Amino acid sequence: MRAKKSVFAIVAGLIVCVSVVWYCALIEGSDRTYRIRPEIRPEIRVPEYRTDAARAIDAYERLMDRYMTLTERNLSGISVYMRSVVKNLESIDGKLTGLSIRMARIEKALGIEPAKKPVPKILKPKTDDRNDQTDLKSNRDISDDVSKDEADSYSL
Repeated sequence: MRAKKSVFAIVAGLIVCVSVVWYCALIEGSDRTYRIRPEIRPEIRVPEYRTDAARAIDAYERLMDRYMTLTERNLSGISVYMRSVVKNLESIDGKLTGLSIRMARIEKALGIEPAKKPVPKILKPKTDDRNDQTDLKSNRDISDDVSKDEADSYSL
């Protein structure tokens, strides 16, 4: 009986080994067993890979947005300030107009002639009626002429 049990155990072990080998050979070439199909869930995402250049461009865009916002804010502040300056200038202009009218009435009452406006002196450029030898001047002569013209214009 012992011999029957040992033969039975050997036969059972042999059947198990053959079935394991057969199963391994069966699943070896099967696509559906070894193919990995990733499951994409909307709540789990892998962040995209960004290069240094892309990060630098984004940082530059953020910087420019902040600069534009700051500039816009400053320009709106300047426009408010300019409105107040314009109001002050208009009030000063109105007061000066009133003073001019008042002075004109005073001058008329006292018989004083109004002041004449000075005529501005019109400067005419100097022209030389020389020959065509001006092209033959040296650099020193030209620089002397220029310095004299500048001195004349400052003295007027």
